[in-house]
Amino acid sequence: MQEICSGILNNHVLMVALIACLAAQIMKLPIELVKNRKFNLRNLVTTGGMPSAHSAFVGALATGVGQTMGWESSEFAIATIFAIIVMYDAAGVRQAAGKQARILNQLIDEFFEEDHNFNEARLKELLGHTPFQVLVGLGLGIAISWLAWPAY
Repeated sequence: MQEICSGILNNHVLMVALIACLAAQIMKLPIELVKNRKFNLRNLVTTGGMPSAHSAFVGALATGVGQTMGWESSEFAIATIFAIIVMYDAAGVRQAAGKQARILNQLIDEFFEEDHNFNEARLKELLGHTPFQVLVGLGLGIAISWLAWPAY
């Protein structure tokens, strides 16, 4: 078990990808503070917002695989396709689900205005990302991977 843990901790590509994801999540705090004048620790563990931690994670992962295995390798191709799918989902499917949640929450609010007995939790509206948030996250992940390159 110790050998497995040591092997995982010595996987530089994985560690850099995790650092990129964590950096993106941490960056959400000051960005939210400047943008909305709110300090919300929930941003450390929630999806959505600027920058996309998912994009930073898969961007650093694909870059790290390219750096270590080669840009022409099958492993880089797999990591890149995986990254594209994750980023498409973040900006497409989850963004649409967030818009639907916003509309449903508005319907529930209007329903409550008429004194109906309806007790339902609000849906989470910030699920996905704008294309810009995805690109910023991708850029962050790639930059962190390149900055960490000498560590490989």
